[in-house]
Amino acid sequence: MPTLGKWLGNLDFKPIAWKPQKRCISSCLTAAMLYIIAIQSPLGIAVMVLATNIVRRAGSANYSVRKRMPKDLWQAFGNKLIWRSLGTPDPEEAKRRARRVLDELDREFDDMRARTSMSEHDIQEAVWSRYNELVDADERFRQDQPDGDDLDEIWRHLEAEFGEFDLQAYRIFETIRDRIEHDQAERAQRLTALKIGTSRGDTQLVAGAVMKVAKAKRVALPKGSSDYKKLAQGLQRAELEALQRAQERDEGDFSGVPRDRLVKPPVAAPAAAPGRSIPALFERYVRENPKNVKPDTLAQTRMAVKLFIGYVGERSPVTVIDKLRVGDWKDLLLRYPVKAAETKIFAGLSLEEIVACNDALPEEQRKPPISPKTVNRYMAGLSAFANWLVPQGHLPANPLLDMFITVEKDTSKPVFSTEELTTLFSSPLFTGCQSDEKLALIAQPGNLQIRDHRYWLPLVMLWSGARPAEIAQLLVKDVREQHGKWIMHITEEGSDDKSMKTKGSMRVVPIHTELVRLGFVDFAKAQKEKGEKHLFPEAERNSRGQMAAKFSRDFGRYLEKVAIKEGRGPSLYSFRHGSADALRRAEYLDEEFAMILGHAKHTQTGRYGHLPEGMLRQRVELVEAIAYPGLDLSHLYPATRQGF
Repeated sequence: MPTLGKWLGNLDFKPIAWKPQKRCISSCLTAAMLYIIAIQSPLGIAVMVLATNIVRRAGSANYSVRKRMPKDLWQAFGNKLIWRSLGTPDPEEAKRRARRVLDELDREFDDMRARTSMSEHDIQEAVWSRYNELVDADERFRQDQPDGDDLDEIWRHLEAEFGEFDLQAYRIFETIRDRIEHDQAERAQRLTALKIGTSRGDTQLVAGAVMKVAKAKRVALPKGSSDYKKLAQGLQRAELEALQRAQERDEGDFSGVPRDRLVKPPVAAPAAAPGRSIPALFERYVRENPKNVKPDTLAQTRMAVKLFIGYVGERSPVTVIDKLRVGDWKDLLLRYPVKAAETKIFAGLSLEEIVACNDALPEEQRKPPISPKTVNRYMAGLSAFANWLVPQGHLPANPLLDMFITVEKDTSKPVFSTEELTTLFSSPLFTGCQSDEKLALIAQPGNLQIRDHRYWLPLVMLWSGARPAEIAQLLVKDVREQHGKWIMHITEEGSDDKSMKTKGSMRVVPIHTELVRLGFVDFAKAQKEKGEKHLFPEAERNSRGQMAAKFSRDFGRYLEKVAIKEGRGPSLYSFRHGSADALRRAEYLDEEFAMILGHAKHTQTGRYGHLPEGMLRQRVELVEAIAYPGLDLSHLYPATRQGF
């Protein structure tokens, strides 16, 4: 039968890191007395100080070295004294040994400063260890509860010590009897606080647990660093899972397992041999560029591989690119929030952590996942890399080949109505605005005439169906007369800065007579007279190598400002789709005008830009068939306006 002392000693025991219950009066008195003794008798802590750092502590015959942790390590390891026994009671020997021990401590501090990061495996191990520690503590707590016989014995002890019907005895009895209920209430409060903190990205509640892990691993994690955030988020979610297991046990269910993907046993993946890790091999793939793809395509592939590395770890060998891991990765991508890289709350988190963090947010704050089409784009990037790895001998086969998501293709493309086209080409971008520097001022009527690529790209696309980048990169010499007809030679020839979507995109496109009336040919002549090489010198590529990408994005915003669209609707590419619809209205088949839109097979005439007169005449007829009944652009003709 347990003694009363056992139960009194266990009053403040808690399985998880929530606030301890109040100690009984006798325990508090004992603690207070010990505190008073420590203050009044400093020799109770150290009976002899031989030197500043050499002390003989109470109860020990040997001297010890004491050294305070440097300030720059306090955050990770706490502000405390480090004690090391010198193993000798002799003062002179203690002084001699102390110099070596102090030097060793300085080296340890330097080593701690150098270690400011943790591997993915170590973080996962710490998270899983924390979860099991808390669940085991809850199990021990339940096993240690008094049963009916224990409570009877406890009451008899209390009556004997305090007397019959004593109020203090009854309060102590209630505290012991109701430990489970008190524990449940405190766990509920802790669970609520942790959920709120997790939803806000606030990990202050587990700062102590983070410090404990950092000390055990002997690593100085800077607060706010990526690894600190990963570890803190993981420990916080491990405690959330442990608290949920405790709630399930309150209801008699002891079968629960973690549902959070982050709280799982660490997988000890073998470290890759030097030069054989995924990042190292990917850099070889980029240098080789076996398919000679454009920089933008390589950038998209890099993003896909980076996301996969964020799931499996940087040191993983390429053999981890297998169907099981790719399947799990795909499942995470289907829950990956849009614009995660731009969202502050996700900064520094891994792929799994971002998904879990987003899932934990309140529904009104939760970001929607990326589309299946975007998931397939990431899958395609990783697949391109895997295709290269196979003949290199690193993979037996590409595991992604049959793992793409079936996406129903949306063949309906938003196009401009005649009313929308009339509104657009009567708006300030085309008729005169206040300023060309800010989008808000471009949308305001004024006297400034914009006549660069922002003016011409929509018009040329409207009457040719060409892509915006194809038009934006035109050279002055690409607009010329051939067989008495004005043409645009859309090609990658003539400049290292030019590129085409495909070889078949190189083509000759006759210039529509409406574009001639609008002054496009005169504009090209004027650019030539000014000595310009590029037709639109202001049009530039972005950091990903995309031509006119900024204008394409800004144009969609401009449409919103002039009340042409709200949300999903027409965009710059709608002109291209509209010209295709115009050709269909003229009863041409898609395969008949494929060469006009750049969908035909690669030809030498497309590359060099010289067509036989008969072939050019046929294309002129095709382009002239593009018409928009009810659209009047005569107010933009040079005769009705000033300058270009």
